[in-house]
Amino acid sequence: MPSWSEIFNKFSKTKEAERIPFLVKEKQKYLDEISRCTGRNVITYYSGWLQKPTASDVSINDKDINAFMEAVYKLDKSKGVDLILHTPGGEIAATEKIINYLHSIFQGNIRAIVPQMAMSAGSLVAVSCKEIMMGKQSCLGPFDPQIGGIACQSVLKEFEKAKEDIKNNPHALGLWQVIFSKYNPTFLVTCEQAIELSDDLADEILSKTISEKSKRKEILKAFNNNDTTKVHSRHISKEKCKEVGLTIIDMEDDQHLQDMILSLHHCYMIYLEQTVVTKIVENNIGGCTMRLLNIGK
Repeated sequence: MPSWSEIFNKFSKTKEAERIPFLVKEKQKYLDEISRCTGRNVITYYSGWLQKPTASDVSINDKDINAFMEAVYKLDKSKGVDLILHTPGGEIAATEKIINYLHSIFQGNIRAIVPQMAMSAGSLVAVSCKEIMMGKQSCLGPFDPQIGGIACQSVLKEFEKAKEDIKNNPHALGLWQVIFSKYNPTFLVTCEQAIELSDDLADEILSKTISEKSKRKEILKAFNNNDTTKVHSRHISKEKCKEVGLTIIDMEDDQHLQDMILSLHHCYMIYLEQTVVTKIVENNIGGCTMRLLNIGK
């Protein structure tokens, strides 16, 4: 199967008016081949956040549930589904809705495939699946709660540090007052509630496929505790995912399937780079929903 450069070279040599139709045809070809190879439905969820980092509609949000409703329409639900993910994550409530919806439709027979990255809430979707297929290049990411890009767990730890510092050195009060004056009223309580929700929701989602409480605790420690991950952008490798107890399938074990998955991934990367599309949810029988960049006038 062709590499990124081979697909891009074919794209570049195609007549300009036919370039995007060429990519659409290539995408559908690989979707068809993956489904025939596995005997399962295929749904792709692709975000263009790497190509369009300032776009407003690249994260998981409530509009996505309509896209997934379109994607499951007319699929043979008895076959289960392979969910191919490439996303930076997004809203936790929307993520919960999508996970519950897909599990209700496919009775939990969902396998995640991560060709490159499924971060934050995207990782939460992946770990809700019974298996995750990853390659050596693939990664998941922490899903500890964030508010406005600020880690809620870090905020509470900073507050506890401030109390201890002021207790030992009252003269430090002025410095900490400057820091905490930046926070909006109720911000600390909101962080506490976000942490509680994240812990409860993540454990509930993991319990869909992992019955052992101790195993879920290890996974939550690796993904939902920034004492472990340090930064929200941390890339958690396939080997680390195995180590903490997730059911990981090596993409390299089936070379033909890996080639098709990665060729499909390259098609999406080029498509998102060359168009105003910011997000695509698509299936192997032609169902497709896209979000477009709001360029304005």
